[in-house]
Amino acid sequence: MPAGVEANTIAEFLVQAHPAESEHWLSLVDGGGIVDEHGRVVDLETRYAPTRFVYFYRDPPPEIRVPFDIEILHRDDRLLVIDKPHFLATIPRGAHITETAVVRLRRALDLPDLTPAHRLDRMTAGVLMFLIRREDRRAYQDLFVSQQVAKDYEAIAAYDPAIEFPRTVRSRIAKEHGVMTATEEPGEPNSETVIELIEARGAQARYRLRPKTGRTHQLRLHMSSMGLPILGDNYYPNFRRSEPGDFSTPLRLLARAIEFIDPHTREARRFESRRTLRW
Repeated sequence: MPAGVEANTIAEFLVQAHPAESEHWLSLVDGGGIVDEHGRVVDLETRYAPTRFVYFYRDPPPEIRVPFDIEILHRDDRLLVIDKPHFLATIPRGAHITETAVVRLRRALDLPDLTPAHRLDRMTAGVLMFLIRREDRRAYQDLFVSQQVAKDYEAIAAYDPAIEFPRTVRSRIAKEHGVMTATEEPGEPNSETVIELIEARGAQARYRLRPKTGRTHQLRLHMSSMGLPILGDNYYPNFRRSEPGDFSTPLRLLARAIEFIDPHTREARRFESRRTLRW
């Protein structure tokens, strides 16, 4: 708390600093919702002391509900595998806190320790695997880190008959913290994707994408670099900010399947999405 403030109590200071929210702050203090740096509860009579710290929890602003359901593909003692819809983030980040797959599932299934084994971008739909128990996290998460999980994606993008498939795209991808988009830059490649043509319909086509690495926005960048940006992509090749609550134009990118050897049972496991991409 700053020096030079004419306030007798911490509550008085908070009301002065936020006059439009005076009732909120008084209620928060009166309810024991503020503590000092030693964890002691601040009450309405606690004296103001410059240079001290106080801590409180503010409820996040109301979030726009993502109007799509999560489908459960598989559940056992260790694993929960879902078919994630477009627009739903995997974990809390930025403006998306409660409207995330992990928070929804923890609440709906009463699984407080549920943790994703990997992540999908908010705009990508499809297979997403979670771990139910803390003691299983490392074994399964290490599969993804060590690239022992085969991943199949599907995408809808423009069709160019001059481009031959299958083809392997390799590039060096860089992503700066705080910058929305990633870029491709000169240097030793750190990303690789095998791309196959599944079918063409006029000016558009459906592709199978098999990433060998897991760089941020790798599939979107690699498709865009060929002049075939994924349908509905507002990041590549040109960034366009989306309107909150607009669910009309999903990114046509689907995590179709994952396949791996289970580290506990040594059995081959494969989970496949039931979703289809609109085009």
